Amino acid sequence: MRGKVLVAQGGGPSAVINQSMVGVVLEARRFQHVERIYGAFHGVRGIINEDLVDLTQETTHSLEMAAMTPSSVLGSTRDKPDVKYCQEIFRTLKAHDIGYFFYIGGNDSSDTVRIVAEEARKASYDLRCMHIPKTIDNDLEVNDHCPGYPSAARFVAQAFMGLNLDNWALPGVYIAIIMGRHAGFLTAASALGKKFPDDGPHLIYLPERVFSVDRFLADVKATMGKYGRCMVAASEGIHDDTGVPIALKLAKQIERDAHGNVRLSGTGALADLLTGEVQAKLGFTRVRGDTLGYLQRSFVGCVSDVDAREAREVGEKAVQWAMWSKTDGSVTIHRTGFYSVDYRLTPLEKIAGKTKVMPDEFIDPSGTDVTDAFRMYLRPLLGSGLPDVHRLRLHRVEKIIKK
Repeated sequence: MRGKVLVAQGGGPSAVINQSMVGVVLEARRFQHVERIYGAFHGVRGIINEDLVDLTQETTHSLEMAAMTPSSVLGSTRDKPDVKYCQEIFRTLKAHDIGYFFYIGGNDSSDTVRIVAEEARKASYDLRCMHIPKTIDNDLEVNDHCPGYPSAARFVAQAFMGLNLDNWALPGVYIAIIMGRHAGFLTAASALGKKFPDDGPHLIYLPERVFSVDRFLADVKATMGKYGRCMVAASEGIHDDTGVPIALKLAKQIERDAHGNVRLSGTGALADLLTGEVQAKLGFTRVRGDTLGYLQRSFVGCVSDVDAREAREVGEKAVQWAMWSKTDGSVTIHRTGFYSVDYRLTPLEKIAGKTKVMPDEFIDPSGTDVTDAFRMYLRPLLGSGLPDVHRLRLHRVEKIIKK
């Protein structure tokens, strides 16, 4: 087959997506018939614009430094290619005599790879197309988990460690909105920051369960009565029993993204709406809300070593299968023990355009917490050296003044 390689990054950046890109480049260099290794600047948009860079000229040191840097060093794009768009991608690949196409990304990226592979077959053009998994939402089918998720989950867990300390010192109601339109894996990670029985988050709301504003208010009131404070972790995609996002239901003005989807993250609207409901209907005065937003994706210094290692390996495995097999596909991660993984090449149609959500065994029957099964699932992914927090034992002095 042709000896030119093209690698691109798509969708939201992550803390370890560059590990996968570098894994592709360094592994491809081991094969003598590989002539050049190109990178598309800003994903598939860079491909159709012929905005390509020659990664063959990068030093190994430069690549390794890039691998340890969060976000997408090649840039990314939110473009969601249709068949016509993919035909333009294929046109560029053919013009540059590309024999191997690697696309690192999530659901939409895997579908792009599938369509491009079909276009190559129609044209009888020898092209090996490989999808390399990446998503902090952890919502790719077949995979036990996805590169990018463990590091983002580590950030959420550590963020709630600190937020809990703050809320314990100055009690009140605190609400944090976490990314996750359809899957609650990232929001659920907030539970891994708990150490003491009364630690927050006390209430966790996921898009896999129906959200009721009235029940939410009752939950907050009960938690305040029990602990004198209340910490809430909620997914941006929480919705009512008809599937309408709560952000859409409560907001007066609606923002939509380029694909027509209601903009759920980055606006801070849902946190403001929920804190407003608590203040107006429960009368609590110390009520605060935050939207973690982009902080979850590429936070420097909060990378899971397990995540970094696996992100590198899926890039390497993609190259090996591209060179040695005669099929296109998506590299998938499968858990084989506690803790070890295996990698497999999965047909693209089993991944493309599909969304995985949290299984029932990970969600507590109350609908406001996660189970030990989820904690056991996530804990090894967070990597080594999670911070520890401490409390004084607070030996109380007997009161003297009688009131």
